Amino acid sequence: MIGKIISIDENIVKVNLTIGEEEQSDIINKHIILEGKSGKLVGEAISVDNGILKILMVGEFQENKFLPGSIKKPSLTSSVRTINNDELNILIGIEPGKNDEYLLLGKSHIYNNYPVNVRYNNFFNSHFAIFGNTGSGKSCSVATIIQNIFSKTNPVAYKSNLFIFDVYGEYNSAFKEINEKNPNIHTKIFTTNLNQVDTEIIQIPFWLLGLDDIALLLNATDPMQLPILQKALKLVQIFGRKESEVIKHKNDIIARALQQILYSGRTPSQIRDQILAVLSTFNTEELNSESKIVQPGYVRTLKQCLLIDSSGKINEMQLVSDFIKSFINDDLEYTIPNEPYPYSLENFKEALEFALISEGILKSDSVYDKTNLLRVRMQSLINSEHRKYFEYDKFVTKEEYIKRLLTTYDGKKAQILDFNMNYVDDRMAKVIVKIYSKMLFDFCTRLKTRASFPFHIIVEEAHRYIQNDTDINLLGYNIFDRIAKEGRKYGVILGLISQRPSELSETALSQCTNFLIFRMLHPKDLNYVEQMVPNITTEIAKKLKTLQQGTCIGFGSSFKIPIIIKIALPNPMPESTNCNIMDTWFVSL
Repeated sequence: MIGKIISIDENIVKVNLTIGEEEQSDIINKHIILEGKSGKLVGEAISVDNGILKILMVGEFQENKFLPGSIKKPSLTSSVRTINNDELNILIGIEPGKNDEYLLLGKSHIYNNYPVNVRYNNFFNSHFAIFGNTGSGKSCSVATIIQNIFSKTNPVAYKSNLFIFDVYGEYNSAFKEINEKNPNIHTKIFTTNLNQVDTEIIQIPFWLLGLDDIALLLNATDPMQLPILQKALKLVQIFGRKESEVIKHKNDIIARALQQILYSGRTPSQIRDQILAVLSTFNTEELNSESKIVQPGYVRTLKQCLLIDSSGKINEMQLVSDFIKSFINDDLEYTIPNEPYPYSLENFKEALEFALISEGILKSDSVYDKTNLLRVRMQSLINSEHRKYFEYDKFVTKEEYIKRLLTTYDGKKAQILDFNMNYVDDRMAKVIVKIYSKMLFDFCTRLKTRASFPFHIIVEEAHRYIQNDTDINLLGYNIFDRIAKEGRKYGVILGLISQRPSELSETALSQCTNFLIFRMLHPKDLNYVEQMVPNITTEIAKKLKTLQQGTCIGFGSSFKIPIIIKIALPNPMPESTNCNIMDTWFVSL
């Protein structure tokens, strides 16, 4: 007995302590057993003031099992004591005979470094979040957790697939030696540094991108831009056919655009100038400004037939119209071939340009301005170094590409894929992360056996990428929100690591079921976490301000109770330490 209950108010119980002051200071954050007519109830000691202990009720023991929740209340005559070892084993220990099912997270310094473990199935079968200020120990703790996963050699997590999007390239050093400790585990490093010769550069075959991916890549913002991109995707496949078939389609598209100009109602000079402008960009050997129009007794070019006479009219209007109409083919089918076509950025740019004129954008200047932006951005991408991220040396299907990602150079299975995103701006990094995430999600949704090939997408500095984006206004969805809501049943799991949870997508955060939260100080983030994260209490939120480096509060479906965890430093460390001022500033002169 440590004291006597003096009041019960909702889920707070106050106890008049009968133990000494030294024992009183040692009891904070420990769990208290209140046993009486209501059963064996469990609370957490949250404060002591003038010998009065305040206890937050967290659950109860029934038949050697812990049930969370404070439905029952103790009686005033209940005995009050600290938790014993057998009860602690039930609360945070490993079930007898099931060691292989648990992962070591860290230790509880409150209970003399008692190991804190979580079930793999409970922690990694649903979305999780790791929050904390910079320098609080997030990166080191993530590295330790992953190292602990793969330190187990029997059984070994051989079939795991961890996609880590590493904003600063911190984890390369932490995982590069993992194969030496466990020969069955391999790490594969990808980089956005185009000048790094010893690491594989991120390369996504452009032909694997769908409409939504290209819309994000070209920063489309208006729904009217989507039909243009859709048409371009269709045309680029058609343009991969035999040259004779391609010419027919190109002639048809050009002719229809020219016909629209002819009957646009504009002045003759405007019609002439616009037709010649179109033909200067879009032309074939058969249909161009120098095409011969043969009439009995003379031959003239199309350009010559567009001359304006003294009365201000195009004299050969009907002749030009008939010539252009001869290239229009209503029997052509604009269907995508069954066989995929490995097209390049340049191929798509050409298809996009033909899509622009085929959709009749010349009719409206405002529509032209919005849709022509896509062509300008496509050209900018082709002219930039970023194009190298969307070039690939060999034709592969989406399934073959994912298999290649997961295979090392010597044909071994790679479990850890570390993508160093440090050398691109936030916009391009976000696009790349979204493309990969959508690719993995689409792959898993097509599996015959649901969730049989799980992927874990772990995103460092997640607040940069997983935001309340406008994608939903353009595409009707945000891929991260979709994964957050639907990914769990398909085996696509998000791991959100962030120092600014208030900037994260509310939908994605609301679907996380496990949390490791390190020291947080910003009031906006603290308030946001308290409001958005399920089952977090004001008492837990208060503790977040005073946690030591490398110490977090773990709670969620993997934890029977919120628990303070000290996570050991990884070996080797990630490159996330602070700048050493003494070494960089001071020299002996």
